[in-house]
Amino acid sequence: MANYNKRIRYKNKWRNIKVGESPGTIAIPDDAVKPRIAVFSFNQTDLQISEGSDFKTITQQIKKCTEHTHWIKINGLGDAALIESIGSLLNINHLVLEDVVNTHQRPKFDEYDDYVFGTSRIIYFNKKDEMVNCQFSALVKDNLIISFEERHYNYFGVVEARLQAGKGSIRTAGPGYIFYALTDTILDNYFVLLGNLGDQIDQTEDRLYKSPDKTIMFEAQQLKRMLIAIRRACWPERDKINDMIRSENALITKEVKVYLRDAYDHCIQAMDLIESYKEVTSSLIDLYLSMVSNRMNEIMKVLTIISVIFIPLTFIAGIYGMNFSREDTHGHVISDNMPELYLHHGYIYALILMLAIGIIQLIIFWRKGWFNKL
Repeated sequence: MANYNKRIRYKNKWRNIKVGESPGTIAIPDDAVKPRIAVFSFNQTDLQISEGSDFKTITQQIKKCTEHTHWIKINGLGDAALIESIGSLLNINHLVLEDVVNTHQRPKFDEYDDYVFGTSRIIYFNKKDEMVNCQFSALVKDNLIISFEERHYNYFGVVEARLQAGKGSIRTAGPGYIFYALTDTILDNYFVLLGNLGDQIDQTEDRLYKSPDKTIMFEAQQLKRMLIAIRRACWPERDKINDMIRSENALITKEVKVYLRDAYDHCIQAMDLIESYKEVTSSLIDLYLSMVSNRMNEIMKVLTIISVIFIPLTFIAGIYGMNFSREDTHGHVISDNMPELYLHHGYIYALILMLAIGIIQLIIFWRKGWFNKL
């Protein structure tokens, strides 16, 4: 069973803003990790893979495999020289390179004369239960695609496995198809996240019905925050995919657009799930607060009934607790000062009267239904 008391932290990414800096400046984040490079060169019959950490890994593989399509996979953005070398090699606008290293970007798709550029958000949970929200960027040009990821986390292992298997269109449909495959993998992982969150929402709801406590409200709020983070990633992803479908660029072929329409449908489904789960989490919070309020009302109802019962009894006891003397200083009887004090068995009669008043009140309250659901 999940540990609901463990706080789920969020790994937020903030841009280091330098006021007045030149557009296109490549400013590497302080916590950026050193890059790991994997180059997949493939065609219908062959797949060549090379790995390294410097620019030579890329150039050597491209020169060696001239009849191949290349997927250059870069994990880590901690090398400004590498980013600049890639920009010089492919003649990439410096504003695009700036978007690659400034990892606060929302999902988008930009077209240029001979290449296209897109970003997405990668969301996953690390071993510390931190919700990591990283940026994924990709450049598609000619017969190659370069993908950039912030971390060394192997998020696209499924796509690598498909390349190695060589089945379907992944080796023959060009770099635009690889771009689609990476985007679709990101969307599929959104569904995995939403599935896990949906299970947690159901478990939280069950606990709310069985044994509600204040931790439920905190858990529901955490779940809602996670859904908001996924929504912020998924909502512009829909616009990005729509832009790709409408693109006239030759790098996004008609075959790829067919698959992109399917990815667009998946994005819409994910957004529907997110909105549904958000409503459920909000309802859980409202329901818990209503239950707390109802419980408080029940407690106040019990206390009110007890108070109402004892008010007349206290009144009677208060009257006969007044210390007015029955006789004056000369020994004369004062007839108006509590004649009941000298009544035989007066104490018993007072108790009986108080008991009768209490019983009569209980009967009246019962007939009015005040004791229901106490």
